[in-house]
Amino acid sequence: MQMTKYAVIVAGGKQYLVKENDEIVVDRQQAEEGGSLKLDKLAEFETEKLSVELGAPLLKEKVTAKVIAQLKGDKIRIAKFKAKVRYRKVKGFRAKLTKLKITKI
Repeated sequence: MQMTKYAVIVAGGKQYLVKENDEIVVDRQQAEEGGSLKLDKLAEFETEKLSVELGAPLLKEKVTAKVIAQLKGDKIRIAKFKAKVRYRKVKGFRAKLTKLKITKI
């Protein structure tokens, strides 16, 4: 059985549990398609070892990721309505996202 290294990273104010060669979709990051990105690492552990390396709050090493694509999320419809006053308002929202591939932990 092969040992797998996992890391907890921070991207766009959210935390993700990743391993090498994982593809994740995060909030829009300022990077070119095909470029690389360094992400902060909160914790690191391996499947075989029983120890966990925690940062306070971050670890010194960073996780390297490659930007695969800049894309848009699904369209969300937001409707406001008040009864008996003829008030109706409809808005739309579409999140801007970045698809990353984790290259090095």
